[in-house]
This record gives sequence, C-alpha cells and structure tokens, in this order.
Amino acid sequence: MGGAVGKAGSPKKAWVPETKVEAKVVEAMRRRETHGSSIKSFNSIILKFPKIDESFRNCKATFEQFDEDSNGSIDKEELRKCFHKLETAFTDEEIYDLFETCDINEDRGMKFNEFIVLLCLVYLLKDDPATPQAKSRIGMPDLEATFETLVGAFVFLDKNKDGYVSKSEMVQAINESGERSSGRIAMKRFEEMDWDKNGMVNFKEFLFAFTTWVGIDDDEDEEGGEEKED
Repeated sequence: MGGAVGKAGSPKKAWVPETKVEAKVVEAMRRRETHGSSIKSFNSIILKFPKIDESFRNCKATFEQFDEDSNGSIDKEELRKCFHKLETAFTDEEIYDLFETCDINEDRGMKFNEFIVLLCLVYLLKDDPATPQAKSRIGMPDLEATFETLVGAFVFLDKNKDGYVSKSEMVQAINESGERSSGRIAMKRFEEMDWDKNGMVNFKEFLFAFTTWVGIDDDEDEEGGEEKED
C-alpha cells in the first residue's frame, strides 16, 4: 500500500501512496470525509450486510454482460469497453491502472468481487464534493446507493480523516458499539482488512474485506470449484 514516514507508533506517522490510483483514491476519500457520515456505529454497518449482499448480486448480470467471452473474468480490453459504455471520463491509461489496482490475484483477469471493488473506486473518484447528491455517476443508481453506504462506513471508521483506517481507529469504532468482546472483534476484523499487514487499511482493502464479509468471495470459490468438477 504505502510506506511509513516517521517512527513506528508515532501519532504523526504518515503514509505515502505507492500508485497514482491510490493517491487519487486517498485524496477523494479525504474530500468526502469533510461531509461526515450518517453511520454512527459498527453494528449499524453489520445490519446493512444483507442489503449490500443483495445489491452486489444484482450487479452480476452487468459483470456477465461485460465478460464478452464468458470465461468468468474481465480482461483489460473488456474493461475498457465497459468504461466506454458507462460513459465514464477515464483515459485508457487510468482504466488500465485501475485494472492493475483491483486485479489482486494478478491473474490478468478481473473476477466478480474485483469488479465490484473497481466500480466502487470509480464511484468515489467521480465524486464532486460540491455536489454530493449529483446524478448517477456510473449509470447504476441502485448500486451507487450501496457504494455510498460503503464510503460512509469507511468515513465512520477513519476517525482522523487521513484516508486510512488504523488498528486503534478500528478498536475505537467497535468499542463505541458496546460489545463486551469488542477488542477481540476489532482485531479480527482489522486483520481481515489489512491483507498487506502494514498496520493501515486503505479503501481498496476495506472493500475487498467487505466482499468477503457479505459472502461474495465464497460464492466465487464455489463456482470455480464446480467448473473444475465438470
């Protein structure tokens, strides 16, 4: 993700994005965080899991539409066509950078959960802070409402509004829920998000964790297993 500047544990520790896309995402998130969040507890995020899961699944048809060769993943060229159909104002270079950012398996193909994460990043990057209630940004108003919930959840967790969530911020957010085992829960959830194990969670990592929490990852594994058995 990014490198630390300053001594470990220092309250002034800063994180430097490694890629242009990550830098843009962090900048966009910081702008968004100036508007605050309607989410007031981690429990309220958990209660939204079923609705988020349903919204993700409704996007499967869109994924299959852009997966022109029906091989279960979207390649760079298919993604470029997808962006043009959605009328998003991204250059081919930016599209390819987003592809590389979200292709976490580095298998040159974007699976459904990676596609969901990419669309949410696009939603955030297209945000205009002057018009937070702007018209549909990617032509999927129902899915965009879910993305706004996810953005709001991250804003709630990022207490110091620096564009990243630290372990202490996660503990604080879950402590506010009043759970007796909040410390243990916070550590488990944070470890699930911090997959590069550098102690800070960016929005992309948060989104991938969310697809796992609501079961999208499990479904992908099952489908892959069924294909191998045939």
